Amino acid sequence: MLRLQLGSADLCRVRFADRLHPVGIALLAGQWLRDPTVAAMAPTLAERAVAAEGTAAAQAATAILRHLLPDRGRLPDFVTPFAGLESVEAGLEAIRATPARRVRAEVTMAYADTPASLLRRRFAAADPEVLDLFGGAVQTWFDTVLEPHWAELLSAYRQQVTSASQRLARHGLAALFAGLHPGIRWREPVLEIRTWWDGDLPGTGHGVILLPSPLAGPRPRVLVEQGYPILLVYPVVMPARDAPADDDALGRLLGVTRALVLRRLAADGGLTTTLLSRASGVSLSSASEHATALRAAGLVASEREGGAVRHHLTVLGAELLGAGRPVERDAPESF
Repeated sequence: MLRLQLGSADLCRVRFADRLHPVGIALLAGQWLRDPTVAAMAPTLAERAVAAEGTAAAQAATAILRHLLPDRGRLPDFVTPFAGLESVEAGLEAIRATPARRVRAEVTMAYADTPASLLRRRFAAADPEVLDLFGGAVQTWFDTVLEPHWAELLSAYRQQVTSASQRLARHGLAALFAGLHPGIRWREPVLEIRTWWDGDLPGTGHGVILLPSPLAGPRPRVLVEQGYPILLVYPVVMPARDAPADDDALGRLLGVTRALVLRRLAADGGLTTTLLSRASGVSLSSASEHATALRAAGLVASEREGGAVRHHLTVLGAELLGAGRPVERDAPESF
């Protein structure tokens, strides 16, 4: 358990990342898309990774990355830099600019339980040739696996940020933290995070940057560097490929996330709040909130099934989507 004691300077600067980091996301994807739990959160990307690894270039890139980086757990911090948001090339340039002493310390720590090899020793020594080899593998892997889905990932990211921002605006910072991920808990003034390492740390005074990603792995990931904001990357489910585009009329009418929730109910024929949360890529509390709003508008009906509540489209909801008439159901019950 990592415990971050956040002061007022950090809490006043809690914000979302401007955009996804191409290199950081590529490395997380390369590490975790072969994990069944994570693959289930981004199935189209997992399928793409399997298909892409049938090519010689992608096979070579995958082999290099899997040899140089840990299979699980914490990555060396320098390979997911704050700089380089603009492109893969910019991110790789930031990695190459890392001082050799830092590379050696972080790679040595990452290799604590990994057998030594010549290539790993050269990587730990910040050998320029091996760093170039590593960079080429990252570029190939990004181009082959992520680039065809990058717009989809960006759209999913914007949906997550919109939903979380609405929760912050309506319910405050404590509710925002509570709805991010089950492994994140706010106990004022401490943010507890079940991540890959333990410790008790003060904030940096530069705030907290939040980054939801279906490729984070099964646990949240934290990067703490003095002089920088704390970076908190947390797992979310990637919405299905039929998620609405940014210029979708229904999204403008209902809000992007609420329109996505309505579409997921139409596609799956009714979902419990938990399943709706996973299918839409939002937190459980957010899924419940969206279902309540849609029910109040007459677009969704809800009924109890044991200890769960299952949500269905109403006739009005189906007509709004043009999805046809669903089975008539009784009036919705309260939670």
